[in-house]
Amino acid sequence: MIRFLALRLAGGLAVIFAVATVAFFLLRAAPGGPFDSEAKSSPAVQQALRERYHLDEPLAAQYVRYLGGLVRGELGHSLKRRQSVAELIGDHFPYSAVLGVSALLLAVLLGVSAGLLAAWRRNTWLDGGAMALALLGLSVPSFVLGPILISVVSMRLGWLPPARVDGWSSYILPALALGLVYAGVLARLARAGVLEVLEEDYIRTARAKGLSEAKVVLRHAARLGLVPVVTYLGPASAALLTGSFVVEKIFQVPGLGFYFVNSIADRDTPVLTGVFVFYVALLVLANVLADVAHVWLDPRLALGREEPR
Repeated sequence: MIRFLALRLAGGLAVIFAVATVAFFLLRAAPGGPFDSEAKSSPAVQQALRERYHLDEPLAAQYVRYLGGLVRGELGHSLKRRQSVAELIGDHFPYSAVLGVSALLLAVLLGVSAGLLAAWRRNTWLDGGAMALALLGLSVPSFVLGPILISVVSMRLGWLPPARVDGWSSYILPALALGLVYAGVLARLARAGVLEVLEEDYIRTARAKGLSEAKVVLRHAARLGLVPVVTYLGPASAALLTGSFVVEKIFQVPGLGFYFVNSIADRDTPVLTGVFVFYVALLVLANVLADVAHVWLDPRLALGREEPR
């Protein structure tokens, strides 16, 4: 298990390095520059700004300087804001994290419950209704669901605030818009995984002992049947915790995604590359944790991974 985790972490570091390299060169290959919008600035002022942020150096020298800072844990300094990229992430990631955790809990609660219900009452109207709702959640993207929720729940019914963060109630609508899509995926994965496990021999033994179908599903089939759900939750958790760019923009949540979109317009390359690296690091960590949970649910996988046949 320790060897497996070490290999996964080493592979994760390689992925982070690759993403940082690709992001660095692609962003600097795009036309335009961060100070092109400074129309009133004289050429001397623009040149001074380029020298201050080392943008006048050759690209190879900029890359070496960037990698050196990355090894030291430095993500650079924003070209448009008076703060470092690390400070920007520290200030605004908590908003994305609260939104992501809320959406994740909502997705797990609704999705897993619907999937278990569909597996328990398979081939009935409950199964068909749960899967129809899951398909509906998958079919309506967040950028469509968000404005619908604002129009109906906020503007017409007046139940919840339409935008901006002002208390816990401000997170309900964006969490719904962000989490319902993932709930649909989790519902389908949970149903398929549990139905597959229900065909195993030990499930037939449990039924032969006189256990009810609900106990068979919840006590015996759910643990192994939810392995695909746990596997999917790795990358899904990272995506939700970092927040959705579109959802944060629609609901004016001052999270990391909101400022990431603004940095694209500003051509603030240090912020863009720093957020890219931060996102990938979270994704790697989430995948490793998902693998640990995967092995905990099915200990046979640890032997199979560490001692391949």
